Amino acid sequence: MRWLTFDALGPRELEAWHRFRAGNPALDSPYFHPGFAAAVHASGRTVHVAVDEDKAGRIRSLLPGHREGSTLRPVGWPGADFQGPIGESFSPLGLLSGGVKSFEFDHLVDGLGEFEPWIQSRRVSPYVDVSGGLDGYLGRATKSGRDNMSQARRRMAKAERELGPVKFQIDVVDADLLGQLVELKRGQYRATGARDFFAEPDRLDLVHRLMNTRNREFGGILSTLHAGDQLIAAHFGIRADSVLHWWFPVYAPEHAKLAPGWMLLRELIIAAPALGIDRIDLGRGDDEYKRRAKTGESTVCQGIVTRSSSRLALRKLGDSVVATAKNSALAPSLRRVVRGLRKLNR
Repeated sequence: MRWLTFDALGPRELEAWHRFRAGNPALDSPYFHPGFAAAVHASGRTVHVAVDEDKAGRIRSLLPGHREGSTLRPVGWPGADFQGPIGESFSPLGLLSGGVKSFEFDHLVDGLGEFEPWIQSRRVSPYVDVSGGLDGYLGRATKSGRDNMSQARRRMAKAERELGPVKFQIDVVDADLLGQLVELKRGQYRATGARDFFAEPDRLDLVHRLMNTRNREFGGILSTLHAGDQLIAAHFGIRADSVLHWWFPVYAPEHAKLAPGWMLLRELIIAAPALGIDRIDLGRGDDEYKRRAKTGESTVCQGIVTRSSSRLALRKLGDSVVATAKNSALAPSLRRVVRGLRKLNR
C-alpha cells in the first residue's frame, strides 16, 4: 500500500481511477469522481490516497481520505454521503500503515465483502429515479410521493398569488445566492442543534469551488426558487454524469407553510432530463420527505477498521449515544459527548 497526496497522483493513478469508476455502476455517485477529491484537496484540506498494487505493480484500487492523527476518514468527511475504495479487490487492514491505526466510515457502499468484519450497522439511502422527468417519476412514485407533487403544484400557485411571480433556476452560478443558501443552512443547524458543516472555512471554499466547476461530467449545481423578490428555497448539490446528489437543501423558515422544499424538488424533477440527470440521490436518512419522495433506496454501512479493541469499544459507545440522542431532548449535549469520544479515538 502506497500513500500519496492527491496532488502527487500521476497519469497512471488517475487513469486507473477513471477506469475503475467507469466499469462499476456502484461507483456512479459524484463522491467517487476524482473531481470531488481534487476540489476538497484544493480547498485546503489535504487528501491522502492509498494506492494498492499487486506484486507486478499493477494498480488494484485506490482510496482517498483524510488523516487526522492516527485516524483515517473518507474524503470529504463528514459531508461525504457515499464512501469506499475505487477499484477491484481491496484489503482494509492494508490501510493500517504509515501511522494509521483506524479507518472510520459512516456511508460505505454495501456489498464490499472485504469490509464485512468491521461493519457495525447499515442504514438506507433513498433515491429518486427521475428518468422521463415528472411523468416518469409519477409513474414510479408511491401514492404519497404523487400526492406531495400535486400539493407542490397548488402551493406554487398560492406562492405566486401571495408573494409574486415564481422563478426557478436549475443551475445558476452566483456567489451571493450560494451565500444566502449557506446562511439559511447554518440557521437550520443552529435551530436543530446539528453540527455546523460550514463552520470550517475550507468547506465554504469547497462549495464555491464546486459551483464554479462547469462541465457535465462533474461539478456543482446551485438551484434556486424565488417568489417575487424572496428566495424561498434553494439546493446545492454535485453531479457526475447522470447522477445528482441532493446535498444541501434549505428553505426560508418563514415560508414553511408553503412546503417550498417540495416545490423545489418538483421543479428539479421536471428539469432533470434537460440536464441529462436520471437519478437524484437523497442521501442517508429516514426523514419523512425522503420516505415520501423516494422511488428506491440503496444501503450504506457504518463501522471502523482497526486492530485495537479499545478503539472498537469507543466507536460502539459513540454509536450507542448517537442512537439515544435521536430520541432525546438532550440531543445537542449528547452530540457534544460523541464528538469528544471521537477525539479521544484519534
